[in-house]
Amino acid sequence: MKKPFILLLALQLTAGAFAQSSKDAPQIKTANGVVEGVVEQSGIRSFKGIPFAQPPVGNLRWQEPQPTKNWQGVRQTKKFGPRAMQRALFGDMGFRSDGMSEDCLYLNVWTPAKSSKERLPVLVYFYGGGFMAGDGSEPRYDGESMAKKGIVALTVNYRLGLFGFFAHPELTKESPHQASSNYGYLDQSAALRWVQQNIEAFGGDPKKVTIAGESAGSVSVSAQMVSPLSKGLIAGAIGESGSLLGTLPPVSLDEAEKQGVEFANSVNAKSLAELRAMPADQLLEATAKVPFGRFSAAVDGYFFPKPPAQLFAAGQQAHVPLLVGWNSEEMSGRAILGQEKPTPENYTKAVQKLFGERADEVLKLYPATTEDEVMQAATDLASDRFIGYSTWKWSDVQVKTGGKPVYRYLYSRPRPAMTPEMGNAAPGLAGGVVKGNDASAVKMPPARGAVHSAEIEYAMGNLATNKVYAWTPDDYKVSEVMQNYFANFIKTGNPNGPGLPTWSAVGTGNSAQVMHIDVNTRQEPEQNKGRYLFLDPLYTKQ
Repeated sequence: MKKPFILLLALQLTAGAFAQSSKDAPQIKTANGVVEGVVEQSGIRSFKGIPFAQPPVGNLRWQEPQPTKNWQGVRQTKKFGPRAMQRALFGDMGFRSDGMSEDCLYLNVWTPAKSSKERLPVLVYFYGGGFMAGDGSEPRYDGESMAKKGIVALTVNYRLGLFGFFAHPELTKESPHQASSNYGYLDQSAALRWVQQNIEAFGGDPKKVTIAGESAGSVSVSAQMVSPLSKGLIAGAIGESGSLLGTLPPVSLDEAEKQGVEFANSVNAKSLAELRAMPADQLLEATAKVPFGRFSAAVDGYFFPKPPAQLFAAGQQAHVPLLVGWNSEEMSGRAILGQEKPTPENYTKAVQKLFGERADEVLKLYPATTEDEVMQAATDLASDRFIGYSTWKWSDVQVKTGGKPVYRYLYSRPRPAMTPEMGNAAPGLAGGVVKGNDASAVKMPPARGAVHSAEIEYAMGNLATNKVYAWTPDDYKVSEVMQNYFANFIKTGNPNGPGLPTWSAVGTGNSAQVMHIDVNTRQEPEQNKGRYLFLDPLYTKQ
């Protein structure tokens, strides 16, 4: 007889109140109902698998996320929800999620707050994985360490691949906005609206929300900054390696629809109804066939009212502080050289093949006269083409039209050796490790610098969660510096703080400063602007 009374008491709490059913099971009343989490050993309260939208299944497949339905009683949020539908593409992502499902729109909250009155700064982190893989449960994104710095930290799931970025004329026609594709981006936007509505209850300040992400997550940050749907929802932005100004940019809606029709024909679906009736696993497997591995975002007139480059150039993006950077080896030089020996002659031939009559300009910007210099120059060129340019472009245009400070970094700390327990494992493309018997995963040659995604555990304070590498005191030193820069930025919009090398905002012209994050973290003037100015017209034609 006491249970209804306890439930009634919980439901009568104000939207911003903490309830406490027991010492180890904190309860919080959200707009949709009461959730119960756990108290971690550190004292941080965690709530995992909170729904922020209805399951996008059945007729809600390929619709923008719909508001969560209210629930009665206390919802247990002590384990991660399912991850989005995805193929095992990288072979090196570690998940703690509750399986895989179309029903994937869940987020996770770590809070140090003891009450709803604390108004702490908030971090919302979007995972990477090329919009084809990834999950908010991955240990490298875990929010507990950031929460220990006085921040309410969240990771957010969003739809991927076919389920997140599929366009089709019938979808466009049924949409109230005459738009299709971009469902993954719309999921992120819905999560940010959830944060505005609910984060105060977790001790967070809805006016101090910083969004961050790496790779596709960084592209997502740039997308949310430029979409009118996220207007007023964010106070700061952090981008680690990538922006849609060159990395996975949206295509025209017509082009995306044509790709969608082609896919529908390939699975013998004559209508949208037939596509929605097909099992998710069957559709996912069909995406393995070339050319349907990737589905592009689209300039749909809704999430993206115009091409993002036009919106940034016009100053129509979010005017918030931006901390942005990339790594010293985002891509191997083998992407330029192939399997050829790294001689100056082979390097010259490779550049001529890629750039034709402009090859001489490239060879001046990325010079090399010895085999070692060739590997470094090829690595720099490959890294810039892959993701360095697009990240630079984002920072450059934000300085010109964003109206708020921009802080740029270059991360160059190589990962240490793997632990002896890893045996014959090798580094993988998206971070983590590829086991020797995993033929499906992409293995990378020995790194010359900080590879793509290598900074995540350092920035989020999560080195200890990755058992693959034999972390050294120097690694923990780098992590402490980088995480403190990030934490300060999340709190104040400025990365500077006690005990850290001074980090100046990027100026215009040749005065731009770049923070080189490594064992010897230091600020240096920008040295490679000429590279990006050369690459700029090759990308802005898009």
